[in-house]
Amino acid sequence: MLAVVLAAPFLFTGLGAAPFDDPGEGMHAQIARELAASGDPLRLTLDGVRYVDKPPLLYVLLAGAFAIGGACESSARAIAALGALACVAATAWLGARLLGSTWGILAGVALLSSCGFFAYGRYVRPETIFLATLSTGFALLLWAIVTGRRRLAAAGLATFGLAALAKDPLGALLPPLAVGLALMVSGRVRPLGAWLPRRGVVALVIVGFAWYAVVALVTPGFAWYTVVDNHVLNVLRTRHFPDEDVPLTALEFLVVASFGAWPWVLAAAVAVARLLRQRGWRDPAETPWLALAVWAVGVLAVTALSPFRLPHYGLPAYPAIALLAARGWSESGRPLALLHAGVFAVLSGACAFAWASDGAPLARVLDATDVATRKGAAAGVAASLEPALFVPVLGVGALAFGAGALALGLLGTRRDTRFTAAAATALTLLAVLPCVALGLQTVAAARTVKPIALELARQASANDVIVHEGPIENSGALEWYSGRRPVIVDGQRSVLGFGASRPESRDVFWDRARLAAAWGDGRRVWLVTGRAEDHSVVRALPGRRLIASAGGRRLYVNR
Repeated sequence: MLAVVLAAPFLFTGLGAAPFDDPGEGMHAQIARELAASGDPLRLTLDGVRYVDKPPLLYVLLAGAFAIGGACESSARAIAALGALACVAATAWLGARLLGSTWGILAGVALLSSCGFFAYGRYVRPETIFLATLSTGFALLLWAIVTGRRRLAAAGLATFGLAALAKDPLGALLPPLAVGLALMVSGRVRPLGAWLPRRGVVALVIVGFAWYAVVALVTPGFAWYTVVDNHVLNVLRTRHFPDEDVPLTALEFLVVASFGAWPWVLAAAVAVARLLRQRGWRDPAETPWLALAVWAVGVLAVTALSPFRLPHYGLPAYPAIALLAARGWSESGRPLALLHAGVFAVLSGACAFAWASDGAPLARVLDATDVATRKGAAAGVAASLEPALFVPVLGVGALAFGAGALALGLLGTRRDTRFTAAAATALTLLAVLPCVALGLQTVAAARTVKPIALELARQASANDVIVHEGPIENSGALEWYSGRRPVIVDGQRSVLGFGASRPESRDVFWDRARLAAAWGDGRRVWLVTGRAEDHSVVRALPGRRLIASAGGRRLYVNR
């Protein structure tokens, strides 16, 4: 498939060029390495503490990648890239069947060149594995509805079950609900067996929920944590085990989610508007498009209305947006060409201005939207990114968007320019993707815990005590790079909050009094912190010596 061949070099080139980003990637890589050591997917751990925030699919795949390619950054990121590649393939496959092969390729490229999707395609998190299962499930189920093939529908439902193992149990339930709503609006919801065959429903339940059921049996409190605390109370902002994540406002979320799929979201909006204007629910042939529109709009609207929103919560809508964008371009060439010429001209000017300002405007945008920076600021962590790091990226972006604006402006003068203008849009965005990859490497190199961890590995002896201040996920790769497992001070407001409440974790989580006692009892104690001194336990520790400072963290020792 041409879309896959085109996507692979963008997704896989240079995956090992930067250390793990922390907070972010290191935590997931370390969980997978501990799973590889234990061999128990029913008992995931981080820093030896029970971890129940996410299901096991990502970690099983990462552990397998480590066994094949070694435990390294490139092996870990290859799993995210494979998930992104599968998502591009499923999107292009469905697009080719609904619109024809040419527009199917465009749909796949539109997804790849959505900067939000591409960034997560090179980042160790569950998102692209989750998206791969969602997009494959939609492709199978929607094509089954068109062709009347129940076995294909059953396969689609089973794939939605995998979505529950990739990230969240809602991934198994909400996609069929969106399809059902589209069928209900178009008057085609019956017979249920045509799109909800019994074997498919059984497969969805078994694949999607068997792991949760077994873990609930062997881990008291897990079911309450997953269903109530991590979903119901999280939405209500009254969690019993909160972490440090700082949600976006509804407007911030919509801006970030839209910009992550920019400018394809414009053509997708045109397609949805035309579908509504033509009352597409009256035409059975429009059912797949209606389902895609319901899903894309529903994901963005429901998340915006929820009190808790993070930037990546808009990602599940991106494959549907890419497909709708391909349809929008197939129906409207010249107006979209002129609109995109204007958009690219504005983006070129914005990049040029930020470049001339030594990257400061872009750094301010990232500080306002980046999850790690936002939660770091709330916790008193100096996590702002250095603006000058992004100057080379901005220069290339200004040139690429400027060239794209010129090309689309010329194409907009022609009568029928649908595919040519869409291809010019795709080529412009593909030219920008290496800048996104370079930006990711720059951020990871600036925030990694690796220099601090290597200093620990060099200087700390086997009998020394290693302490990390704050949630360990903020320095998730500390053990990965240092080979030393830390104890944690002031780190219970964390994804390990549930695990910290278990008796076996008592000696991992220290209070300040226990740290003070260890600091003065003759042992050598090393403290890793990313907090500003006026927010840190460091100010109360006598005789502290600063050994190293890197990645927004400092390493202290008592003697």
